[in-house]
Amino acid sequence: MPTYPGQIALPLRLRPQARFDDFVPGPNALAVAALRRAVELHNEPYLLLFGPPGTGKSHLLHAACQAAIARGDTAVYIPLSEPELSPPVLADLEQIRLIALDDIDRICGDVAWEQGVFNLYNRLREKARSLLISADRPAAELPLRLADLRSRLTWGPAFRLQPLSDPDCETLLRRAALARGLELGEASISYIMRRSVRDTRSLLAIIDALDEASLREKRRPTIPMIRELLDRSNGELE
Repeated sequence: MPTYPGQIALPLRLRPQARFDDFVPGPNALAVAALRRAVELHNEPYLLLFGPPGTGKSHLLHAACQAAIARGDTAVYIPLSEPELSPPVLADLEQIRLIALDDIDRICGDVAWEQGVFNLYNRLREKARSLLISADRPAAELPLRLADLRSRLTWGPAFRLQPLSDPDCETLLRRAALARGLELGEASISYIMRRSVRDTRSLLAIIDALDEASLREKRRPTIPMIRELLDRSNGELE
């Protein structure tokens, strides 16, 4: 749990599997390349990723932070959808090399949050730091009350993330399973594709659940195991 002077302690652990190499870019190759350059070259003081849920925005922000840390830089990921957070978390972050604010749309309309992000944006720019932000829509369409913040959020490059195609989803399942040491055959992948929602978040959640079940039961994933997990998941949603 990292802390910095003037900042409250937060559970900001990065997802170990959320790396650039684990991400299947599909139609989002330009966005991924731009994000990599922003981390490696420090050539973008600000970059926005936007798109519907499940397109990999959070994964990419985690990946950017992990890549920055691997290069010897400092980085902090802040999920603005976390209800326990409050604007003081943004204090003194200008001493960090890269800041990733996830789901900025979740704080729209909250003047204290908006003012906090606006002030942070300006401090980071003065210190030549990097700011990465994700949202569910373009900056110009965010229902922000602070016009100056909306203006700032349109200054940098923005990339709309698109859903993956079916072949890309299958590649994602293979990569995610391999990264966790799971033996996931083609029949299992086909079964998941027939039964699951086709978005990054849902597919990775299935792989994580399979990984836990496989470790718990000390056996490789099977279609009956997958069926049970999917039935349980669907039942929880009903």
